[in-house]
Formats: sequence, structure tokens, C-alpha cells
Amino acid sequence: MVPAAFEPFLKASPVCVLARTILERLFLPERLDQLFRDTAQRQYQHELLFSQVVELMLATTLRTESSLGAAYHKRAEHMPVSRQAVYDKLRSTELGICAALVRDSADQVAPLIRTLQATRAPLVPGYRTRVLDGNYSSATQRRLRVHRDSWAAPLPGKVLAIYDPQLDLVTDVFLTPDGHANERELIPQVVPHIGANDLWIADRNFCTLGFLSALHEADAGFVIRQHGALEGALRGERRALGRCETGQGYEQEVEFRHLDRTLRVRRVTVVLDQPTRDGDTEIHVLTNVPSDAADGSRR
Repeated sequence: MVPAAFEPFLKASPVCVLARTILERLFLPERLDQLFRDTAQRQYQHELLFSQVVELMLATTLRTESSLGAAYHKRAEHMPVSRQAVYDKLRSTELGICAALVRDSADQVAPLIRTLQATRAPLVPGYRTRVLDGNYSSATQRRLRVHRDSWAAPLPGKVLAIYDPQLDLVTDVFLTPDGHANERELIPQVVPHIGANDLWIADRNFCTLGFLSALHEADAGFVIRQHGALEGALRGERRALGRCETGQGYEQEVEFRHLDRTLRVRRVTVVLDQPTRDGDTEIHVLTNVPSDAADGSRR
């Protein structure tokens, strides 16, 4: 039951009131602290609670405060520890806790989006699309001054994210503290999240035989740009598909051997009118999705 005092706000700005209510629900201190207790392997809560750390980080990330130090200073009288203790807590935060926070937020929001019928139409009928992409923290003013202008300097970390276009949400993240790590090193963490009838879209960095095979064996579809180091045996004739905005399209089957199994997929090629900035004149995309999938049929 909504208190009577809220009625004027609900009438004047119902969306704003609902949005704030949802955000407060997402970041309830009790829920956040329970999430920490359920997930943490080494860390513990004593004087400084996880929910207090999240509050400081939200203020900084959403730029309501210019820095973590400024956020702490504004709340110092309510903080049971020193600013240095907050920095120490952040420095030792387990990556699993960060990943759990992202997953928990998505789990809380997704049912609401579906209830409001605010989901987007699927990119391909019959498939639940998953976009896999990676990123690393670039040079920022928070780094040591000597490293701020150098791309070769140590980076804070790397993250892989799974994005759900229908919900417009990042549902999972996979983290490593090594900013120079290859994205492929995190793929084994992604595999358990593959589901039947998924459609995974990814760039060529994720084009490995192991990942393609795992997707195919899980009865999931994929649309992944072929990496130059991944070579297969072309089968049959190359068929013209027509033109697109950037060039001429073709299709041909290609066969790969992985362990004791054979993986046969379609390779869609675009012969570009203009080379890419990397000098590529053709782009190859591997997929096990049928060519008529866009019409709603399934394999």
C-alpha cells in the first residue's frame, strides 16, 4: 500500500517514482549484505558493510560525486572506518562478488521487464540471443600519473559480458585482474551458461574450435566472425547471396575437425567494396543457424 503522501508524486511523475522504487529495491542494504555473505570466499564484514561500499561506488560511477574520496568525505560521519580502510576493502574485493552483484541485479529486473511486456522482439525467431563481448579498463585519471598516457602500462583488469538484447541487460560478467589477458582465457567460464536455443553473437576473438563445438553440442546457435588462425576445409560450391550495403555476399559450407568430431557449418562471406581499417577485403562469418531461420523455421 502506497502512503497517501506519495499520491501527488504518483500523479505528476509516476515513471520517476516507479524508477526510484525499483532502484531502491535493487540496492537494499540487507539484500546486498546477504549477497556478500552468500558469495564471499575469503572476505568478511565487520565494521564496514558491503552495502556501504556499493553506495560509495554508485555515487562515483553515476557521477553524483567526482571521486570515491569525495563520496566518502560527504558520508564520513556515518562511516565506521577511515577512507584508507575503504580503499583497502575495494582493493581486496573478490571478483566473484562483483559478478554475483551483476547477475543478481539482472535476475531482479528481468521479471519486471517481462511483466511490463517491455521486452524487444527477438533478433531471430525461436532463439534467445546472447551477445558476448570483452573490454578492459583503459587509461584514466585514476591511474598512476606515470602510466596515464601509456597503453603499455599495466591495466586494471578485463571483463567479458553477456548482453541480452531482448531485455537490454547485461546478465553476466566474467572478470580477470590481468588487463593484458587474452579474452579467450575466460571462455571456459562462459561455457556453463550456454543454453539450448540460444543464439550467440561474438567477434572473431571468440572464434575457437572449443567454443564453437561447445555451442553446437549444447544445441545453441552461433553467429561468430571467423578468426584468421582458424582454418577449415571448404565444401561444395560458393553460392551468391546478393548485395548488402558494404559489398557482395556469398555462402559456402566449411568443415572443421575438433578432437574426434566433425563440425560442419555455413560460412557467410562479404566481399567488401572498400577494405576495412585493418586492410581486410573480405569478412567471413561462421554460423550453424539455418538460412531460413529469419522466417521462423528451426533446424
